[in-house]
Amino acid sequence: MRIGTLGNGLMAEALAGGWVNAGHDVMIGGRSAERAAEAAKRVGAVAGTLDEAAAYGEVVLLAVPAEVAVEIARLVPEGTTLIDCTNAVDHRDFTLAQASVAEAVSAAVGPGVTVVKAFNLAADTVWRNPPPNLGVPICGDPARTGGAEVVAELARDLGCVPVPAGGLVRAKLLEATAVFAIGIWVSGGDVRGMFPPSAEAFGTVLPGQP
Repeated sequence: MRIGTLGNGLMAEALAGGWVNAGHDVMIGGRSAERAAEAAKRVGAVAGTLDEAAAYGEVVLLAVPAEVAVEIARLVPEGTTLIDCTNAVDHRDFTLAQASVAEAVSAAVGPGVTVVKAFNLAADTVWRNPPPNLGVPICGDPARTGGAEVVAELARDLGCVPVPAGGLVRAKLLEATAVFAIGIWVSGGDVRGMFPPSAEAFGTVLPGQP
């Protein structure tokens, strides 16, 4: 698969490296040709401009600061699956700086671009060497040309387990979860033991249950 990254920072480099190792052709794109070339060399990808990376991939990773995500996403051509891994973090109090980056991006791109939210719950250090069976929540509308299934395949290529998390309308919840967790980590807490091991522990009635 041909994958372009919009951005040449730590997240783009980490995910690009994993996909190169899985046999994909990856172009790292950035505003700085020098930084893009350095990142690409480290992981065995090729380098290009943002425009070149947007046009290169069947799949494009949006890995730029949230405040410029909508602007950069407009470079992506029709017929592309666009993975949004951004989080809009207000670092003053670790709350959301924007209600839903993914939905704003989806509204800004053409109707033929399928936006999928994924890979936003972990830092670049995790993606460089994911633990076995790490779950990757994926928010994407199934009616949009199977983009979520493509992203699920890329998650499996990293040794991870894709976790269907609903349509793109739920991406705001995924982004809020990431910001919430970041705030706890920064304050010295540990979120790893917060979730119960089974759905029944949430006290909800599951489909098919009386």
